[in-house]
Amino acid sequence: MIKESLSWVNAQPTRRQLGRYLVAGISAVATDSLTYFLLVHWVLAYVGYDVAKFVSFLSGTVVAYTVNKFWTFESKDKSFSEAAAFLTLYILTLGLNVSVNRLVLQLTQQSLLAFLAASACSTVANFFGQKFWVFKETLPT
Repeated sequence: MIKESLSWVNAQPTRRQLGRYLVAGISAVATDSLTYFLLVHWVLAYVGYDVAKFVSFLSGTVVAYTVNKFWTFESKDKSFSEAAAFLTLYILTLGLNVSVNRLVLQLTQQSLLAFLAASACSTVANFFGQKFWVFKETLPT
């Protein structure tokens, strides 16, 4: 019974999507960090750290959306609602990330453990949110 209900986990498309999701995530983090580094080292006098981080995070988010939409989940949808759902998911998982980080810090006082737990939770939630909500496949009726 349990094996049948979890059969989608072993499906070839899901394994392929997980691999692609990992590449998309690394690309988004690389874009975020490179943009932040460039802004901090070359434009900081004009923008400040907060603006640099805001712009770099948005850059990474655009990369994550684009790569996940067209490559990871191969979505053909051209609606605004998909982008809005992606943004909503990212806002929700940001809240999850901050909450888990705070909880683990309160329980353990270990910042690295808190960071890793928060990142793991938000990453898993983002994958499933994108797979089953944002870029869900519409099945033929």
